[in-house]
Amino acid sequence: MNIANKITILRILLIPFFISFILYSKWEMALFVFVIASISDGIDGYIARATKQRTELGKILDPIADKILILSAFICLSVAKDLSPAVKPPPYVPIVIISRDAIIVLGVLIIYFIKGHLETKPTLVSKITTFSQMVTVVSILARLAISPLLWNITVLLTVYSGLDYVIKGTRILNEK
Repeated sequence: MNIANKITILRILLIPFFISFILYSKWEMALFVFVIASISDGIDGYIARATKQRTELGKILDPIADKILILSAFICLSVAKDLSPAVKPPPYVPIVIISRDAIIVLGVLIIYFIKGHLETKPTLVSKITTFSQMVTVVSILARLAISPLLWNITVLLTVYSGLDYVIKGTRILNEK
């Protein structure tokens, strides 16, 4: 197993600690762990590309790690009891993010079963969306007043990214 995959696995292992810190209102610790996990996302990708060590395992684990981290963050933050209503994301935020990811996973499965294979590559829009989601979580954990603006921008980017994937998936299905 290469170093990039080990970093991705470390990110996955940080998630239960992150969730626990939110549930116990340890905001500074949750912020610290989330920032470390977010930075590790960029580091593992950079290492895999720079050392030409991209693996099939990494292609699967990296997006799973991102999804689990981001989904758990938005779900936990939207139900956190001790989070100020001024920065607490409303239920529609995790609903939109979960819905987009569920549609993408469903689309991937449909394409795989119909076409027999699928070459996955994140789009620029999806990378921007993931970055926006991470920045939004950081702003909420830091209890910044700009959080409501950021989560609404994130929701719009998430919807746009989801539509982009649906259009790309439809094109793939319509190819002969």
